[in-house]
Order: sequence, then structure tokens, then C-alpha cells
Amino acid sequence: MAARSNATVTTESVLRPGATAGVRAARLVGDLLKYGLLFFFAGFFILPWVWMISTSLKNPEELAVYPIIWIPDPVRWDNYLEAFRRAEFSRFFVNTALVAFPSVLGAVISNALVAYGFARVRWPGRDLVFSLVLATLILPGFVTFIPLYLIFKNLNWINTYLPLVVPTFFANPFFVFLLRQFFMTLPEELADAARVDGASEFRIFSQIILPLSRPALAVVALFQFIGSWNDYFGPLIYINDKALYTISLGIANMRASYGFSNFAWIMAATCMSVLPIIVLFFFAQRTFIEGIALTGLKG
Repeated sequence: MAARSNATVTTESVLRPGATAGVRAARLVGDLLKYGLLFFFAGFFILPWVWMISTSLKNPEELAVYPIIWIPDPVRWDNYLEAFRRAEFSRFFVNTALVAFPSVLGAVISNALVAYGFARVRWPGRDLVFSLVLATLILPGFVTFIPLYLIFKNLNWINTYLPLVVPTFFANPFFVFLLRQFFMTLPEELADAARVDGASEFRIFSQIILPLSRPALAVVALFQFIGSWNDYFGPLIYINDKALYTISLGIANMRASYGFSNFAWIMAATCMSVLPIIVLFFFAQRTFIEGIALTGLKG
């Protein structure tokens, strides 16, 4: 019996290193396949960015050359200066900021208030009204442009930034849902203790809920900033004066004015237009991902 036990131990000690090596090899092959597929599909997203940056640094003679010249020679950094000077990109940049930053403020304030009402305040018909709010997500945004245009026209808001900014102060169903999910994850005992001490609902909202909700609010702010910064259809409908053009309209106007001969300026302007979003996401990446993860913990 002892001999059989010793033989089993000896066999296991001989097979274990080989089995461990096999497991490690299989895991290594799996990791190589996984990361290989990741880099392969990531290339489809990175390639347009590489082409955009490369084109923004080219001479006009290199734009229509086939095969494509990926490394410009010489590198024309002055294309960015020309986009600022001749294409009036600085004006488009300021105009877009005048739309984006107030829109972010309106989105954060209005959506937080509405979401708090649906998540933490009990009132008759709350769940039914919330269901109706979510149902509006089914309605395509383009369907409402004609009635909204008529409303803003009667208010004499056409050719101003008001149609692009004011609606953000009246909440968005998706952002309301996002913040409501986050508010419902916060302990109810915090609000109950504040009510016992005599705190009003607004004080609970402003001094307890909002400080704890920074990740979710950062998600709303970033989504709204990206949407307002990249918006093309809204300014195209409501803005007529070139002096009020945002970046999206400005780049489209550059394409109509300069054509393919100065396509490098257009790509330089495009690179500069996406730079604020990249910088913002880089600094807020951790908060953004945390907010996305936490908003789905409780229904």
C-alpha cells in the first residue's frame, strides 16, 4: 500500500511540470490570439486617424498622389497656422465653446434635478411618468426638428445659439435614466438621517447626493460636451450667419471654399477640432469609466 502511494506521488511529481508547461503554453497561445485580434480590429479605428494627421502635414502636391504618402516630406506644420489665419478657425473654435460649455452646465443641472425626482422622491404616478420619459427615446430626433424649428422661429431665436443651448436645460431622457440608476445605488440612510436633522429635499440633493455623484455627473458632462462640440445638423438648421458658425459648419465651409487643393488645411482644422475632446477624455478617463460602471449596478 505504501509502495503504491509512493508510486502515485512519483508519477504526479513527474507529470505535474509537463502539465503546467502545457497549461502555460495554451494560455500563451490564447493571449496571443486575443491580443492579435485586438490589434487587428483596433487598426481599423486607428488608420483613419493616422491618415488624417498625415494629410494635415502634407504639401498640396502630395495630396492626390497614389499610392498614398503616409510620411510627408517635408512636414508642413504651417498648415495648422494657415487654418487659423485664412480659414478663421479661431472664430469657429470660440463659437463652438460658446455653445458647448453652457450646454454642459444645462445638461448637468437639469438632468440631475429630474433624475433625483424619479429616484429619491416618492410621488403618485412616478413610475408611470418615468416610463413615458423613457418611451420618448424611441422617437427619432430628426422627427422633432420641424416643430422645434417653428417654435424657435416664432420666438425669433433663429440665427442665434439659443436653440442649441436652451433645450439642454430641460433634461434629456437618456441622461435622466443614467443618473437615476446611479442615484438609486446611494444608501437611503444618508437622506433619512438628513431629513431627521431637518434638511430639505433640495439641501439633501445639493449637499449629499451631488457630491457623491461626481462620476455619473462627469459622464453626463462628457457626453453632452462631445455632442455639442461635434454637432453639425443643429447649427446647420438654426445658424445662417457665417460669423456664428461652429467648428462643424466651419470645416464644411472650408471644404466648399478651398476644395481639394487645400485639403491639408481642412485636415489640420479637423485635428484641432478633436483635440479638446481627446484632452478632456484623457484627464477624465478614470472618472468617466467609473461612472459608466456604477450607473448599471441597480435598476
